[in-house]
Amino acid sequence: MIQLLTDFIQELRATGIPVSMVESIDAMEAVQVIDLSDRSALKATLGSTLVKNERHYQAFDIAFEVFFAHHRPPDDAGPESGPGPGSQDDQSAGSAAGATDLDDLIDAIYRALMSNDPGGLQAAARRAVEELAGIEPGRPVGGTYYLYRTMRRIDLEALQQRLLDDAMAGLDPDDALDARLAREEVEAQIARLRQEIQDEIRRRLVADRGRQSVARTLRQPLVEDLDLMHATRNDLAQIEDVIEPLTRKLAARLARRRRLLRAGRLDFRKTMRRSLATGGVPMDPVFRKSRPHRPEVFLLCDISGSMATFARFTLQFTYAMATHFSKLRSFVFIDTVDEVTRHFGPGVDFGDALGRIATEAEAVWLDGHSDYGNSFARFVERYGNEVTPRTTVIITGDARNNYRPPRAQLLEEISRKARAVYWLNPEPRSYWDTGDSVMGRYEPFCDGVYEVRSLRQLEQFVEHLTVPGHLSGRRIRSSQLGTGTRR
Repeated sequence: MIQLLTDFIQELRATGIPVSMVESIDAMEAVQVIDLSDRSALKATLGSTLVKNERHYQAFDIAFEVFFAHHRPPDDAGPESGPGPGSQDDQSAGSAAGATDLDDLIDAIYRALMSNDPGGLQAAARRAVEELAGIEPGRPVGGTYYLYRTMRRIDLEALQQRLLDDAMAGLDPDDALDARLAREEVEAQIARLRQEIQDEIRRRLVADRGRQSVARTLRQPLVEDLDLMHATRNDLAQIEDVIEPLTRKLAARLARRRRLLRAGRLDFRKTMRRSLATGGVPMDPVFRKSRPHRPEVFLLCDISGSMATFARFTLQFTYAMATHFSKLRSFVFIDTVDEVTRHFGPGVDFGDALGRIATEAEAVWLDGHSDYGNSFARFVERYGNEVTPRTTVIITGDARNNYRPPRAQLLEEISRKARAVYWLNPEPRSYWDTGDSVMGRYEPFCDGVYEVRSLRQLEQFVEHLTVPGHLSGRRIRSSQLGTGTRR
């Protein structure tokens, strides 16, 4: 059991869930006082001791189902009971199912669902996977295709309609509430069937290839590690839900750090002078008064087609942190630049603000293709005099200039006036300076260039940006800035 828990915790860490040594010990202590045959109690115990964030629970749930799945006896549900290696496509799976009575199998599933018989449903799901999935031993897959193949042969829509017709048979057709409850009950029954089939497929894969191998196949990135440039619609919805609580947590942590640093540095001379009254013992240290100021930030976002998604979340995340800056001004550009600070304010819906930016911002000058050189020229012309030694300039973009003149001397001019210039690039570092990318031409004039492809990396950058002292006083030395590349 200890080895199983150790492997399970290692899988959680590989997924990205932070699990400390103390939490691991707590989990091992906790499982000693529960009934290990009760999977629900085991799952609740491990979840409460190892998972600290609700958005990590889905990854925990997948790993738990792999490592603590119910295992059938080998002669009952081993992978060898399914079709052999020769079943390469749907036709071979259909021929295997043709030897049985498919209608009888569907009837067995129907009866189990209608009678709410968990044991019968498990037996029917086991039979369905054995006869319809066509599992190929040793194949490194997560089982999604096997699930699709099984559910398609069962004809899930026809089964659901059959259940719904029976549920609606004795109801008043004018009673909308009863009809809705009946539909929800049928949907819940179909979900139970899907879950049973998915669990059976996973059990067979684990028996065939082992827990670690199946867990690696099913492993998915956490929300904060999703690639912002290639996120699906569902991924974007999850990211939207995460940004607000993430910024609140970060803001609280930064406020606490500011309070701790408010005392200032130790004044050694005054401390030693005061220690003369106590025989040279520095009983009462003296600190210099700290005069921190919140930095001014100019945010320049490339909103061209390839950068639209990244610009959206950069703006949203940074504006959520606006209370830590004395002034935050935003600019968008494609082949020219326009200030959009006016579109954001107290009580303004962020989605509405982005819609107004898309229709009202003058970010296109010629043909709507990225032109960093002309955008920097227009920025210097319109706003260059407003950049001061208190200003931090943050540029977000992939530096792909469509083979136009980069005019890097304009960024050098901005850099000379500003406190610091940072560049956030959402492309992998290996893509920089390939094709029409001119990242290498701009990099010498930036205090830091960062690969920022996920919310986790964006959070780390914003947290670093708001640390007192990093944006006040002299420019930052290279050794003070984490993993970015600096001049």
